[in-house]
Formats: sequence, structure tokens, C-alpha cells
Amino acid sequence: MTRTTLLCFPYAGAGPSVYQPWRRLAPPELEVAPVSLPGREKRFVEEPYRRMEQAVDGLLDEVLELAAGADRVALFGHSMGAVLAYEMTRRLTGTAGVTVAHLFVSGSPDPWSGRDRTAADLPDDEFVARVEEFAGYTHPALEDPDMRELLLPGLRADVELHETYRPASDKRIEVPVTALRGADDALVADAALIGWERVTSAGFAAQRLPGGHMYLADSPAVLLDLVRRELAG
Repeated sequence: MTRTTLLCFPYAGAGPSVYQPWRRLAPPELEVAPVSLPGREKRFVEEPYRRMEQAVDGLLDEVLELAAGADRVALFGHSMGAVLAYEMTRRLTGTAGVTVAHLFVSGSPDPWSGRDRTAADLPDDEFVARVEEFAGYTHPALEDPDMRELLLPGLRADVELHETYRPASDKRIEVPVTALRGADDALVADAALIGWERVTSAGFAAQRLPGGHMYLADSPAVLLDLVRRELAG
């Protein structure tokens, strides 16, 4: 049985714990490996990344450690994590000893589609309101003044990273890509999702799953089954 390590990149403001439930839901042939970014959870005291190149450079050693010994790896990222997973895929495809089987990008327009409205430079109250509008839900911790003071710097850095991102190259990757969105996602339209086809020369599929922008939190088992089927492919 071929075992695949699924490297999972979080969305803005989130940490590796958002993917912990996936570990018990994943099939035996799939090992879920959340990637830990600075500025959250066990790396809370570390300075968060604000630029994509910095993030890819800084996370490469951790990613290679998670991938060590795997028959092959796949990458999954949601929203900010989608573009981070894409750029990391580009880096890994040139790395000896790593076989990249698939890239799953979720809840994000393609790398060339910028947003008409941004949030990173807004005052705190407007920033929180805009991020909650983008995400489609309200995080309870941001309603607590003390927690908000702790969490805002990292969240703002993540949003800045996402909003300033420009793709490092137009060259297509030789890795199959599946682009995903919630069927009711008001942030990412089908057209923006299909734009991901431009990144690959190895096959592309676009899939819609029930739910809104944060569909992956509501139906992880359905999503993991789709991942399993695509990898079995």
C-alpha cells in the first residue's frame, strides 16, 4: 500500500490544530501532517511571516522533516494556505528525494486574481469586520478585548501575506491540481477557482462541496474522502 503524507497549510489566523481532527478521520493510507507557522499556538512568540517568499523559505525545513520517509506527499491549503501550498509545491518539485503526488487548493482564487477589497491596512475594528466578512463567520475570541489584542498582530500579518502575494513564476508545475470551494462560498466564485488550471500541466479538476467559505470545518470526512479518491486516481 502506497502511503501519502498530506501536508496541510492553515488559513489566516489558524494554526495546525485545525487539522488535528483529520488525523482520526483519514484512511490508513493517508497521514495528515499539519504545518506549523510562527505566530500561533506552540510558535506563538515567534514573529509571523508577512511575505510569501519568507514563509516558503522559513517552512521548508519543517516540511521536509514531515515528508521524510513518505512514499509520496500531497499538499492541501485553504484560503491563505492554498497559495502557500502552491508555492511550497513549486519548491518541493525541485527537491531531491521528494515525490509530490497532488496539490489541493481550497477556498482561494487562482494566484493571478487579486482582491478588489483588502483588509491589511485598515484600523482594528474595520480590519476585524472585513476579515469576518471575507471568512463568512465571526471568531468568538475576537470579541474578547484581551484575546483580540493577542491575536490581531498574527492575523494581520497573515492577511498582509495573502494580500501582497504575487506568484513567483508563471511556469506550470508538473503536479495534478484539484481546486475546491464551498458551494455557497460568496468569497470565491467558480471562475476564480477554475483559474487554478493555469498552474499545472499534469491534470486539473474543480470540485464544489456543501457549505460556505469554511466548508472544510463542517464536513471534513467528505473532504478527506474526496482527497482519498483523487489520490487513488
